[in-house]
Amino acid sequence: MGTSAPELFLAFDRTRRRGLRAQIEGELRSAIRTGRLAPGATVPSTRALAGDLGVTRRVVIEAYDQLVAEGYLLSRPGAGTTVNRVPPVTAPARRPGPAPDPVRVDFRPGRPDLDLFPRAAWARASREALRTLRGADLADDDPRGLPVLRAALAEHLGRVRGVGADPEHIVVCGGFGHALDLVAHALPDRTFAVEDPGYPGPRRRLTGFVPVGVDGDGLVVDELRRTPARAVVVTPAHQSPTGVALSPARRNQLVEWARDVDGHIVEDDYDAEYRYDRRPVGALHGLAPQRVVHCGTTSKTLASGVRLGWAVVPPPLMDAVLARRATTDGATSSLLQAAFAALLTSGDLDRHLRRSRRVYQQRRDAVLAGLGEHLPEAAPSGIAAGLSVLLTAAAGHRRAGRRRPRPAPGGAGLAAGAVPGAPRRPPRARARLRHGAARPGGPRDPAARRGPAHDPATNDADARHRRNPRAARHVLRGGRREDGRGSQRGRAPHGRLGRCPTGCARPC
Repeated sequence: MGTSAPELFLAFDRTRRRGLRAQIEGELRSAIRTGRLAPGATVPSTRALAGDLGVTRRVVIEAYDQLVAEGYLLSRPGAGTTVNRVPPVTAPARRPGPAPDPVRVDFRPGRPDLDLFPRAAWARASREALRTLRGADLADDDPRGLPVLRAALAEHLGRVRGVGADPEHIVVCGGFGHALDLVAHALPDRTFAVEDPGYPGPRRRLTGFVPVGVDGDGLVVDELRRTPARAVVVTPAHQSPTGVALSPARRNQLVEWARDVDGHIVEDDYDAEYRYDRRPVGALHGLAPQRVVHCGTTSKTLASGVRLGWAVVPPPLMDAVLARRATTDGATSSLLQAAFAALLTSGDLDRHLRRSRRVYQQRRDAVLAGLGEHLPEAAPSGIAAGLSVLLTAAAGHRRAGRRRPRPAPGGAGLAAGAVPGAPRRPPRARARLRHGAARPGGPRDPAARRGPAHDPATNDADARHRRNPRAARHVLRGGRREDGRGSQRGRAPHGRLGRCPTGCARPC
């Protein structure tokens, strides 16, 4: 078939009794009626199809003429032969169910605002990757990943997270879950410990685990010592879901535990890029590079759909990790790796993080102001960093996070997430709200965009955020229209999150 002709598969058998022309007609007729050839699709020219099937051109011409006469094909001089629109012969499609109620403001934790994805910067990085990528780089020979990306990650992690990583010991993978799978397979005889409460990702992937409690200083290492665990998964920069950072004393205790039991620490660098009221917390990897597997991902900085992560693996585990990688997915997409490497080396990722950090801080302040005004009995925590806030209600308060209110037509919907993990003692009601996409709806009030002043030295959210009650009202506005732009219409009344204390019925 010619290089410009479209490809077309036809089941064609010269040994069958049925004539050659009849076989071509039947195969094309079946492909059109079943929808395999869509209406408007161009079929190969008679000369190209005859050459591909090894028949004379006259056989194909007669088959096409018959299908044109039957209405399956359309032939126009100079425009080629295309598929006509005919009713498909398929099973009746199931009638779709009712559409779910729209959610205007999404507080579910674990997701960034995908509209902040740096499309222009990613497009530039992709063009640069295609321009500079060698032909040999398109192969997947090295399960660790492209050397150019591993070198860029080593520079980035050393500069931003204090990780002294050798590019030879970095493995590029599909995210934290993928990295945990590789490490768990490299430690088949080890019992893993997980934080409690903690996010459900490690619990789903580990065949067996031991829960270890978390307090105001992070993972309770004394409790970890009383377990048979010889490996632990931690989120030291911003614990999920409580938001606490692992204290310096606990970091040293955790490293001492790993050395005493010949264990390993899997460090999930969760939410480390987003901090607002505190200085950056260095990675745990720097204290014990031989014991800590440092894992990072682009799920919060860019988008979870990018499916890109990395692991800094200690040398003793490297061979086992690479052997597992070779027998599973092999390697990550070379084009994806090259584009992310260009994003790192150009400085566009740093610029994107600075912009998005400002946006998320403004939204966090607006959400906290709304909570202080309309839910003063809830104590927010974990607010100094990350993309979510943990709410702890007063004793006896109705359990939070269990219901998703139905939004009224034109109103503001609300979706919240409950704290994952089994409670270790009778808790107060807790819910976790993601503020990354909870956009303040009204640009008219500058105070709402700036948010209230935040004092990191106090945790009295009620007193702190009542200073600016007008900012709280913006949290209840519609957030964004279906077309993705901010809206001043369809604003929700006070009653969306609770009845107005003053009893007014006007929109906020």
